[in-house]
Amino acid sequence: MFTKDLIENLSCGSLEEQFHKKIETIQKKDNEINSFITLCLEDAEKSSKIIQKKINDGSQGRLSGLIISIKDNIAVSNIRMTCGSKALENYIAPYDATIINSIKKEDGIIIGKCNMDEFACGSDGTSSYFGLTKNPRNVDYVSGGSSSGSAASVAADFADLSVGSDTGGSIRCPASFCGVYGLKPSYGLVSRYGVSDMAMSMEGPGPFAKDTYGIALLLDVIAGKDPRDTMTVDSNNSYLSVVENYRYENIKNMKIAYAKEFFEGIDEKIKNIILDKIGILESQGAKIEQVSLPNIKYVIPIYYLIVFSEFSSAMSKFDGFKYGNYIPGQDIVEAVSNTRESSMGTEVKRRILLGTFITMEEFRGRWYTKALKARSAIKEDFERIFKTHDLLIGPTMPML
Repeated sequence: MFTKDLIENLSCGSLEEQFHKKIETIQKKDNEINSFITLCLEDAEKSSKIIQKKINDGSQGRLSGLIISIKDNIAVSNIRMTCGSKALENYIAPYDATIINSIKKEDGIIIGKCNMDEFACGSDGTSSYFGLTKNPRNVDYVSGGSSSGSAASVAADFADLSVGSDTGGSIRCPASFCGVYGLKPSYGLVSRYGVSDMAMSMEGPGPFAKDTYGIALLLDVIAGKDPRDTMTVDSNNSYLSVVENYRYENIKNMKIAYAKEFFEGIDEKIKNIILDKIGILESQGAKIEQVSLPNIKYVIPIYYLIVFSEFSSAMSKFDGFKYGNYIPGQDIVEAVSNTRESSMGTEVKRRILLGTFITMEEFRGRWYTKALKARSAIKEDFERIFKTHDLLIGPTMPML
C-alpha cells in the first residue's frame, strides 16, 4: 500500500489493529530474514494507544502513526544500540538522536532497531555480529548493506518507513537490492547528532520507503538545522509538496544527463533497463545528453583513503574504557588490543589498521590530504553538469 493511502487508512481506521498486524508479520517472517536486532514492542504499543487518541481528535503529527524502523547505529533512548557489533551488544543509549526526537514529535511509532553490517563496514549485510540479513524478495540473496535491516524491514512490510545511514552507498545499495526507495540526503541536510560516526566528512542519515511520497514525508520530518550538529543547514523546502505537485508534463524540456562512465563494467540487464528508462523520458519531451565525469574513476580509492582514515579515528573510543567490553591485559596497550581483538570483526579491524597506517605522520600528507583534494575535483565535475542540466541519471548498483 502506498504511504499516503496508509496515512488515510490510519486516520479513519484502527491504528492499534494495524500495529498488531505488523507485529504478527514480524513474528512470522523475521526469524528467517533477520532484519531486526532489537524490537521495541512495549514502547511501540504504548505509543500506538497515545497516537490513536490524537487521531481520534485530529491532533496527530505528520507521521500519523506510521511504523518506523531505525538502523542500529542511531540512538533511541533506553533501547539497545549495538552498531551490529559484539563490542556494543549490551550498550543502552542514554538519549534520543535528533532525528528520533523529530520522528517522535510527529507521531511516528518506532518498532525496533535494525540489523546492519558491523559499524557500517560492508555493502552486503553479512558482517553483523547478529547474523546476515536476507533479502525479503528472495532469501537466497543478500539484502545489501550496510543498512541491511532498514531496507529489508520496509521490503518485508515490517515497517512503513525506516531510517538508515549512508557514507558510500549504505542506504542506496540495500534499497536497490531490496526493491524499495532509499535516499542519501545532501551533506548537512539531516543532523548526525546521536548517530555513531564512521566517516564524519561524508556520512549522514536518510530515509527508506516504498514510494517517493514516503521518502519526501520522512525527509521533511528529519531535515533541518540542529545546534548540536554544526554542519547542518536550515531546510525551508517542503519535499513532500514537490512530490505531491509533480505532473508528467513537468518532464517536457527538462535537461537530463547520463554519464558514459556509469555504464562501464555493469550488468547488461541493468544497462538496458536504464537506457530504456532514458528513452521513455526522451519520448515525454525531456532533452537527453550524454556527459563525461572524467574524475569518477578515482572515486573508489579516494573513498577508501578518506573513510578508512576517519573511521580509525572514530573507532578510538571503542577501547573498553569508554565503550565496549573491557578485556584486561598487562598494560593499557594490551588491554585495548585484547578488547578489540575479542569484540570486533575482521573487516572492522582491517579498516582500523589501514586507517591508522594512512594517517601516520609520515604518510598523512601523501595520502589523506591528497584524497581530500581529489574529492574536490570529483565534486567539481558534478557541479559543472548541474549548471546546465536538471538531473543526472544512472544505475544504483552494477549487478543484479
